[in-house]
Order: sequence, then C-alpha cells, then structure tokens
Amino acid sequence: MKYLCSLVLFTFAVVVGPVADAADSDVVKPTVGSLPVGRVLYLGNSITLHRPAPKIGWTGNWGMAASAAEKDYVHLLTADIAKASGSQPEIKVRNLASFEREYETFELAKGLKDVLDFQADLVIVAIGENVTTPATDAAKAAFAAAFGQLLATLQQAGDPVIFVRSSFWPSPVKDGIMRQVSSDAGATFVDISALGNDKSYQASAEQDFQHAGVAAHPGDKGMQAIADAIFASIAAKAGLAGK
Repeated sequence: MKYLCSLVLFTFAVVVGPVADAADSDVVKPTVGSLPVGRVLYLGNSITLHRPAPKIGWTGNWGMAASAAEKDYVHLLTADIAKASGSQPEIKVRNLASFEREYETFELAKGLKDVLDFQADLVIVAIGENVTTPATDAAKAAFAAAFGQLLATLQQAGDPVIFVRSSFWPSPVKDGIMRQVSSDAGATFVDISALGNDKSYQASAEQDFQHAGVAAHPGDKGMQAIADAIFASIAAKAGLAGK
C-alpha cells in the first residue's frame, strides 16, 4: 500500500506557537505525568500533513483525509496533551516523506535543521508508508541503520521522549524493523496495525473521494483511533495508565 502515500512529493512544516530561545530554558515546562510536553514535534507523511492537491480531490492543509484540521490525529492528540497538561503545547508538524523515499542518502543534519533547532520535548514519528518494503537482508539492514540514525539524531537535539507509530497500512517487515530499532533506541513503539485491516477506519467509509489513494487514508474515525493509541502510550509512559 506504500504507493497510496506517494502522493506527497514535498517537504512542508507547520509551527504553532512561538519558539522560545535559550534564555527560556529555565522556565518550568508543562508535563503529562512525568513527561515534559512544552514542545511537541510530529514527523510523518501525508497522514500527518498534506497541503492542498485539487487534482486528486484533496483541498485540506492537514492530515489526509480527515474532514477538517481539528479532526486529524495531530490536532486530536495535541488537544489530549493540552487537556492532560493544562497547557497548550507549542507544536511543529513536518512532512518527512523525502526521508522515507531517500533514507539511504538523506542528510539528516541538513534536512532536519529546523526540526532539530525546535528542541522538542516529545516527538511523534509516524512514517513507514512510503518506504519500499525491503526484500533482502542488505535492504533490511540499510533501512534499520537509517531509521536508527534518524532516532539518534532526534535524541541529540534536547533528548526528547520519542514515540514511533507503526504504519497505518500494516507491513510486518517494515513495522518489525521500526519496532526493533525503537526498542534499541529507548523509544516507545505504538502498534496500530489492527486499524489498517479494518476499512471502517479509512476515509472511503465516511467521504466520497474519487482518488483511491486519498480514500484509503484514515478518515475521522481512523484519525481518532491513531490519536487514542498514541496518547494511551504517552499516558502509560508518563505513569498515568489506569488513573
């Protein structure tokens, strides 16, 4: 199903809220349980952020194919974090489809400069759909190495807590690699593989999109389920599960 997200041919970022400078480092940050959440970074692909593409019937500027900005998983999860912490976090949303397609040659320090400068407290990594499924041991090792370097580079920029979401369209090979690499890096892996096998979570169950790729993206129900799964993992990591 990787081709469904191949609609994204750009790098696009959104920042909400002013980014504090180094002088603000002593300010007490809002938290969810034990986790600081003052700055939240979302790294993904079209499911996370897609600018308008009228030729394929997409006119939004948010996560494809939610019915409104506030219905995509980024906005839903941010609202959950704000409610739990009592403070609206600064967020940065970045489309990283270019890394998915070119991970072996992608220059992390250059390509992620704005992301690293953001110094996030919490990072949500939601990629994988655009990665070509590795078919050989060498290809699997290459993807694992690149993904590991991505996480390591993010960790060097403020030592954030990282959550890695599995692919919406499940891929045992890619998801297995991301799960193992996340574990090795100390990041939390969030398995949403059950969602992609249930078409009620796709936009086609809610809206009439003519383009099959758009229609196969998560609709409002799918976006809510993604946000719920990630926030449940955040709450568990923060020591709030069951409270």
